[in-house]
Amino acid sequence: MRKIVALDVVAASKFNRFHLLVFIWCFYAIAFDGYDIAMYGVGLPWMMKEWGLSPIQAGAVGSYSLFGMLLGALVLGPVADKYGRKNVIVLCMLLFSVFTLGAGMAPNLMVFGVMRFIAAIGMGGLMPNVISLMTEYSPKKRRAIIVASMYIGYSLGGILASLTGMYLISDANWRILYYIGIIPLLTLPFFIKQFPESLSYYLARNRIGDVVRILNQVDPAGEYKEYDDYMQKDTQEGIKGSPVKKLFNQNRAFSTAAIWTAVFCTLMMAYGLNTWLPKMMQEFGFSISSSMSFNLILCLGQIAGSIGGGYFAGKIGHRNVLVSLFVLGAVTFIALSMASNVTFVYFLVFLGGACTVGAMNLGNPYITEYYPREIRATGIGYAQAAGRVGSILAPTLIALIMAAGAGSKMVFGLFAIPSLIAAVGYLLVREKYGSFDKAEVEPEPERARKTVSV
Repeated sequence: MRKIVALDVVAASKFNRFHLLVFIWCFYAIAFDGYDIAMYGVGLPWMMKEWGLSPIQAGAVGSYSLFGMLLGALVLGPVADKYGRKNVIVLCMLLFSVFTLGAGMAPNLMVFGVMRFIAAIGMGGLMPNVISLMTEYSPKKRRAIIVASMYIGYSLGGILASLTGMYLISDANWRILYYIGIIPLLTLPFFIKQFPESLSYYLARNRIGDVVRILNQVDPAGEYKEYDDYMQKDTQEGIKGSPVKKLFNQNRAFSTAAIWTAVFCTLMMAYGLNTWLPKMMQEFGFSISSSMSFNLILCLGQIAGSIGGGYFAGKIGHRNVLVSLFVLGAVTFIALSMASNVTFVYFLVFLGGACTVGAMNLGNPYITEYYPREIRATGIGYAQAAGRVGSILAPTLIALIMAAGAGSKMVFGLFAIPSLIAAVGYLLVREKYGSFDKAEVEPEPERARKTVSV
C-alpha cells in the first residue's frame, strides 16, 4: 500500500486540463472582485451629480460598503476552512450578484448603501477562498506565475468597469455598472458542476473517492486507488482547534502582524486609487470621460505588475520582488506629486497600478503559502480583513484631505508612506517559520513505483 500526500502530488504535478479548468473559474470569479472595486469609483462622478453628494458623503458611502468586505473576510475565511471553500465561494457569488443588481435599482442613497454592504460581504469572502484554492491546485514549480496570471482577471474586471464608464454611461446611466453584476448568478450552475472542492476538505471528511478522482485528473500517470493510504488522519488532526489561534502558534505571531501591516497599507493604496483616481484626474484638468482613461491605464499596470512580478518571483523569490515593487511604488508616487507632462503622468499611473494591486496580487499567494495548509483560507482571509480596514479608511481619509484644501498632487505624494511601510512589513516576515510548499519532481518510472511524498 502506498502512502500518498495528496497535496504534494498536486505540488509536483504538471499543468494540464484539470489545472486549466480551475484557473479559468478562479480567473472568472476574481474578475468580478476587480470589477466591484472599480465600478464605484467609475460611476461616482455621475452618482454624485444625480444625488447631490459631497465628497465626504461619497467617500463615506465607499467606506461603508468596505465594512461588508471586512466582515466577509473575517467570517467566511474560517467558515471555509471548516465547511468547504467551494461552498463558500458559491455563497459569495450569490450574495454579490443579487445585491449588486439591487444596488443598481436603489431609489436613494440609503438603500444603495445597504445593498452594497451585503454584496460586499460576498466579495470579502470570495478573494481569500479563490486565492487558497488556486494556490492549492497550482503546480509548485509554476505557482507564482499561475496565480499572478489569474489576477489578470481582477484587472480585466476593472478594465470592464472603466470601459463601461467611458462608452455606455453617457448613453445609458451609471446604474448599468451594477446591472452587469447579475452575470455570476447566471453562470453559477456551471460553476457548481465543474469546480472542485479543496482536497483538504475531502480528506478531513474521509471522502477518499473524491480525492482519488481529483488526483487522477491532476496526475493521470499516478494511477491512484481508493485502497492507497492518503494519511487522512493527519488532515483530520490538523483541522482540530481554532484556525484563528493557529495564525499565532509556532512562532508565527510576529510574522502575522507584519503581514497584516503590509496588507493594510497595500489595500489602503489600492482602494484609495480605485475610488478617487477619476476625480483626482479631473483636478488635473481632464474631462470626466478622459479621466476614466487613467483607470484603464491603472488596470493595465496591475496586469503588468502581476505577470512580471510572478515571473521574477519564480527566479529570485516572492519577498525580494514584493519589497522591490513597494519601494518603486514610493518613488512613483513622489514623482506623480511633481509631474506635469501628460505622457509622463500616464506612465506613472501605469507604474502605480503595478506597484499597488500588482504587488497585492503577488503578495496573496506568498501569504497563503506561509500558513499550514489546513488554515490557509483563514490565513489569507484575516490578512485580507486587515487590508479591508485600510480600504475602509482610504476613501474617507482622502476625501477629508481634499476637503481640507490639499490638491491631488499632495495626495499622490502621501501614497509613498504606506508603500514604504508595506515594503518593511514584508521584510520583517520570518520565513523560517512558514509552511511554504516544496515539490520534488521525480522521473515518471520512479514516481510510479515509489511512495508519493515530500
